[in-house]
Amino acid sequence: MSEPTGAARRRGPFQVGDQVQLTDPKGRHYTFTLEAGKNFHTHKGSFPHDELIGAPEGSVVRTTGNVAYLALRPLLPDYVLSMPRGAAVVYPKDAGQILAFADIFAGARVVEAGVGSGSLSSFLLRAIGDQGMLHSYERREDFAEIATQNVERYFGGPHPAWQLTVGDLQDNLSDTDVDRVILDMLAPWECLEVVRKALVPGGILCCYVATTTQLARTVESIREIGCFAEPTAWESMIRNWHVEGLAVRPDHRMIGHTGFLLTARRLADGVEPPLRRRRPAKGAYGEDYTGPGSESGSASRG
Repeated sequence: MSEPTGAARRRGPFQVGDQVQLTDPKGRHYTFTLEAGKNFHTHKGSFPHDELIGAPEGSVVRTTGNVAYLALRPLLPDYVLSMPRGAAVVYPKDAGQILAFADIFAGARVVEAGVGSGSLSSFLLRAIGDQGMLHSYERREDFAEIATQNVERYFGGPHPAWQLTVGDLQDNLSDTDVDRVILDMLAPWECLEVVRKALVPGGILCCYVATTTQLARTVESIREIGCFAEPTAWESMIRNWHVEGLAVRPDHRMIGHTGFLLTARRLADGVEPPLRRRRPAKGAYGEDYTGPGSESGSASRG
């Protein structure tokens, strides 16, 4: 039985073509690709790549300046933060939330719109495995090229479950019986009709948006289309902690707001979502409200 794509590059001694992450005594990271006969240079000296080729992961190398570096393969969260970018990447904390709350499973059929630099694509491909299907759509050809290079560099070549189309999702989506749809784009509400046709009953739509106005319009548009259960929206933040003897305190810096996530389940055809019983705050749909359905929906939401 053959190993899943990319698995052989995640274990065993270092090989030519492997990505290596060096950590210096101050905790700074340096990522490069192993090449026979090449040297790695820093302001603290250099060392030959050949010292690591064939060495076990977790080895320590010293530069000509006698500075020690710990050598490990970068984890996927490390890799996506260090890889070349065309667009901003989906941060690992958000990718992890998407994998969990969009319930991405092995063998899933997933559609992704907005590939960016290939960060989320890499996480999705590793989760669905070789037997799944990820069809990604990207409007910009230059972003698509960068994403392809990043994904193939991580997996060691093309992934058998990945198809990438350059073009708008709403104009090109022809997939059916899709389990999950992930939208990372400026106006996800414009794609809801084609998403409705693609998703299986019980399937999950997950949207990643940057601003509160995008979040509000997306949620209200999902409610308005009438074929999804009530959406759930949230954000996440990560704060590391400094632990040194009795000095245990939160770090001064943290990964704060990067984007909002929301999920909604596809209902069966012909089914109307149950009436929401939660009374909105006074004035939520008042005269100043200009979102989807503001004229026809304000009374029913009370």
